[in-house]
Amino acid sequence: MTLFAVVYERANDGGWNARAADLPVYTVGDTREEAEREITAAIRLYLDEMAQQGNVIAQTAHDAGMVRVEVPSVVAP
Repeated sequence: MTLFAVVYERANDGGWNARAADLPVYTVGDTREEAEREITAAIRLYLDEMAQQGNVIAQTAHDAGMVRVEVPSVVAP
């Protein structure tokens, strides 16, 4: 089993976008959970297709993390 870095972004309509950092795979969902299910299925489909075509699947190169940054208060005039 291989881990793939996935970026989840909240959409303006309240849904969620998901994209694999190392693969050309992108999906959407109404909830984050749905987006996660969809991106997992899309990655599996992409990898299956690549294998059927005899293409070598490269090792993953990305990792994801979070950083904490203090944001200054904005005071309206």
